[in-house]
Amino acid sequence: MQQRSEETRARILGAALKKFSSSGYDAASVDDICAEAGVSKGAFYHHFPSKQAVFLALFENWLTMVDAGLETARKPTVPETLTNMARMLPFIFAQADGRLPMFLEFWLQASRDKAVWKVINAPYKRYLNYFAALVKQGIAEGSFHRMDPGSAAQVIVSFAVGMLLQGLIAPQDTDWQKAAEQSMKILMKGLAK
Repeated sequence: MQQRSEETRARILGAALKKFSSSGYDAASVDDICAEAGVSKGAFYHHFPSKQAVFLALFENWLTMVDAGLETARKPTVPETLTNMARMLPFIFAQADGRLPMFLEFWLQASRDKAVWKVINAPYKRYLNYFAALVKQGIAEGSFHRMDPGSAAQVIVSFAVGMLLQGLIAPQDTDWQKAAEQSMKILMKGLAK
């Protein structure tokens, strides 16, 4: 019974992801999601209290993937770690499998809904703190010159978000692994001691 319930939940999430990515959050209805998933509205509401709850669950799933990637990218030095993280970009694009428009949907909904903004703002701050701590570590190990770690973290997050947006605009036009690595090398020159 538990496995069937988990499968139903997964089908709802998959259908919601498809509908939100193709139609947008506002245009995708609970009925559309249920039809795509092949479930009743009762099954939908058993697993999620609202369309927004499904949307936020998708966001949390995406963050879990990002967090796992960041953890596996860790290397002995901070420059090696950041370079390895940049190499992950093509993997993120491949994992997204056409889902990058959801990234824009998250931002759009955050601009319209305070509840969504709170959920999205918390990990943004967490990533700023994560990268600020990484920059502090780079300063302590002698890889980076003294600087404001918070400002450097904003640059790193801007780099990551900018690459994702560019990948949305022109996914096939660029060798994203090469672009990410070259861009990170430029960034590292600014941080290097």
